[in-house]
Amino acid sequence: TPAVIYTTEAGGNYKLTFISENVFSVLGYEQQEFLDLPYFWGTNVHPEDSKKVSEGLAEFSRSGHHMLEYRFKHKNGSYRWMLNELRLLRDKEGIPAEIIGYWIDITERKRYEHEMEAIISVANSLRAAQKKSDMLPIILDQVDDLMKAEGASLAVRDLVSGRTVIELAHGRWATLTGQSLPAGEGISGHVISTGKTYNSFIPSDIPGDLYAIAAIPLISQGIPIGVLSVGRKTAIADYEIRMLTAIGDIAANAMQRSDLHEQTLRRLNRLAALHTIDMAITSSLDLRVTLNVLLDQVSSQLGAHAASVLLLNPYSHTLEYAAGRGFRSRAIQQTRLKVGEGHAGRAAFDHRIISIPDVHESSDPCVRAQQLMGEVFVSHHAAPLISKGQIKGVLEIFYRFPFSPDPEWLEFFESLAAQAAIAIDNAELFNNLQHSNVQLTLAYDATIQGLSRALDSRDKETEGHSQRVANLAVKIAHIMGMTDDELVHVRRGALLHDIGKIGIPDAILLKPQEFLEEEWELMKRHPLIAHEMLSDISFLRNALDIPFSHHEKWDGTGYPHGLQRENIPLAARIFAVVDVWDALCSARPYRPAWTEEKAREYIREQSGKHFDPKVAQVFLALDLSEEG
Repeated sequence: TPAVIYTTEAGGNYKLTFISENVFSVLGYEQQEFLDLPYFWGTNVHPEDSKKVSEGLAEFSRSGHHMLEYRFKHKNGSYRWMLNELRLLRDKEGIPAEIIGYWIDITERKRYEHEMEAIISVANSLRAAQKKSDMLPIILDQVDDLMKAEGASLAVRDLVSGRTVIELAHGRWATLTGQSLPAGEGISGHVISTGKTYNSFIPSDIPGDLYAIAAIPLISQGIPIGVLSVGRKTAIADYEIRMLTAIGDIAANAMQRSDLHEQTLRRLNRLAALHTIDMAITSSLDLRVTLNVLLDQVSSQLGAHAASVLLLNPYSHTLEYAAGRGFRSRAIQQTRLKVGEGHAGRAAFDHRIISIPDVHESSDPCVRAQQLMGEVFVSHHAAPLISKGQIKGVLEIFYRFPFSPDPEWLEFFESLAAQAAIAIDNAELFNNLQHSNVQLTLAYDATIQGLSRALDSRDKETEGHSQRVANLAVKIAHIMGMTDDELVHVRRGALLHDIGKIGIPDAILLKPQEFLEEEWELMKRHPLIAHEMLSDISFLRNALDIPFSHHEKWDGTGYPHGLQRENIPLAARIFAVVDVWDALCSARPYRPAWTEEKAREYIREQSGKHFDPKVAQVFLALDLSEEG
């Protein structure tokens, strides 16, 4: 820009004596018109710069040279930034003759510097913010300050519904925060849909009206994602639009960065939630525990106000409440829905997610009005729980405000439902397996007891012999520290202790006289026969100790292998005492039953010979008054 040259008197009053013609193009004045101005530095300098000018003139008076920048009033009333240099000229005698100076219009440079400062300020302020909720007030605060705005707002486009949502508003527009407009409606909706800047200046007679409004699109990766709007009473200049656009570009990039950061964190948290549910499924077969973990994750990851799981009753074909979170009353627990009935029933029937963003705008009535009375739910979402093609139940989520889920939310909701279905299926398989195992165990035990009664009958034992010795052996084994699993095998072994006698001919087994030597040798083979019979039956293999070794003696004089002391299995040592006791206390064809005292004396006398002393001690300490 050409400099405006001027001269003034040197007497200190600064009266203009010359001004170049281009003062008109710079400040709008004709030459003579400007020369006739009273003290031109007076009311023509911007009030905020008057002190700076006064200080500059004082410095000039001392040094005879000075340069400063300030705003000078244009004839039209606006202010222009000027670079002003003054020099004092002296005559040959060194006396001040006149002052020469020039102005250069630096308005555009100052505007550019202001824009750069604004951009740097916004960028620096946003650099430390990670969350969008932290960024929005920073952006609007900067805009308020830089634009002298009386109202400002930042709106975004909802990716699912397309609606324009005003995330935050300041000043006179503060009440707009949270409002949602249909796609394309209003200034913000128009700017987002077109991607073009809006700048309007409409004078208004209404006091307090903001009749200058500018709105610029926030564009990220070529796509409008929002709009930044400002309003004030004075017109918004083109350079201010440029500055606002630059701020908008920074804001859009920062918001996109924040969205990506929050999206990454959200996905990591959701992966962690799925892992937590996986751990619950693998570490516990208690369905209640797993469902509680599931609902905890649903509430925290999806921000649900309430959530429930309905399980399908395969006999009544109804969906029944199994677990819940966040409900204000227990009425939900009375839920009984037919498949196909209501939102949850339809989800089960159609094998798809049913999503109701706002029940007030839905034509589908709520069939559980009684159970949900007082809950004030507005949004309802239901996902079917499907495993191996079979419906297991429904996972429900409730919100107390309208909520339209995005595809990522729905995908995670579906993943949670799949996890829940796996948990239910695992629990059912485990319960069915347990039931089958119980039935099989009962069948095993019933078969063993039937066989033991048959053995007692064949061997002419007293009625209930095998059952009595089994009960007593288990009692002593428990006292001596055997585990529950070991006690099962003790009982089975006791019931089958003489199963090897099946291989002994009746002529020998039932012989009333003493055995001949060869008969006795055959008789002593019944433990070996028992081993041959039971060793190939897997569930009885651990019960072999008693049938195989209960005729061994502590001192090594027993049979079939002459084992002694701790080499004899503990179960067999326990049973040896019990079997002899029951035999002595029972009547036989060849002798009457012994008294309890006489039998006790025999056990005591055989301790350390026939019987393990520790087992004998435990046995003799028992109160046998209630034993059969």
